[in-house]
Amino acid sequence: MTSSLNQGTLCHVIFIASLFCVLVIPSLAELQRFKHNGNSNQPLNFLVIGDWGRKGTYNQSLVAKQMGIVGRKQNIDFVISTGDNFYDSGLTKVDDPAFYDSFVNIYTAPSLQKTWYTVLGNHDYRGVVEAQLSPLQRKKDRRWVCLRSFILDAEIVEFFFVDTTPFVNKYFDSKKVAYDWKGVLPRGPYLSNLLKDVDSALAKSKAQWKIVVGHHTIKTAGLHGNTVELEDKLVPILKKNNVAAYINGHDHCLEHIIDQKSGIHYLTSGGGSKAWRGEIKKLDPQELKLYYDGQGFLSVQITKTKVDLVFYDALGRVLHTSSITKNLKPKA
Repeated sequence: MTSSLNQGTLCHVIFIASLFCVLVIPSLAELQRFKHNGNSNQPLNFLVIGDWGRKGTYNQSLVAKQMGIVGRKQNIDFVISTGDNFYDSGLTKVDDPAFYDSFVNIYTAPSLQKTWYTVLGNHDYRGVVEAQLSPLQRKKDRRWVCLRSFILDAEIVEFFFVDTTPFVNKYFDSKKVAYDWKGVLPRGPYLSNLLKDVDSALAKSKAQWKIVVGHHTIKTAGLHGNTVELEDKLVPILKKNNVAAYINGHDHCLEHIIDQKSGIHYLTSGGGSKAWRGEIKKLDPQELKLYYDGQGFLSVQITKTKVDLVFYDALGRVLHTSSITKNLKPKA
């Protein structure tokens, strides 16, 4: 009787412990996928903008105007946002007027009325994260697609959007700024599962091109410097899975850097509004193809054999052009 009772008690304890683990530890699940239904025989065109949400100030409106002009000429398929969508502290609630003041009422050009695929930046984590993730935002503006991490399948290319803010140690140590970590804690399992998801999805991908998008810099000559946590955790996955490019914001500038060992192209498009004039760090001139410390954006065209890059400033002037070919040898 005693033995049976102890066994039953033990089973009950195990069950409760298992239930507790299920409730508090994020489970490993495939990243949500979106499909862009284009013509694989036609080039894919899109714009990339980051660090933009300042209610039209710091030349945000001027950049938006030029994006509209280039978007029309390129007949773009969509827009990618690299995060820090609303300054200084994200959205405070689902019906925060900043959604209209910094997004809906700024990017009004007909060519920009395409889907915006969006990741979160560190400033977005200072607000209520769920306000940006809420499906109610898409009811206000059908363009808005924002998740922590997800995949966009555009046939010849797959984009892997990665939530980079939870990787950065200093945000968790901050005593001055509060971050919204709901949905992230416990941090260890969240990051571990995310890395496994990204690695698995990249390995399974049959797309001719693989591009990873995140907010934080990995290689940069800009103010923030390299994000060491991503160098340690994410870069090995990029290298292993033949990723062609990593696209980010965070540094308020435009950059094109080619890692000479891996061939990965690091593309910074964080010039959506406020820029940092004169902030540049030394970098190997063989790797640094463009550094522009001002406002602007990136235009990308992808075919089966080539990725064409064009960086524009806030007046629509071309700053830099380059191409990535299938053997990842750049034509700088």
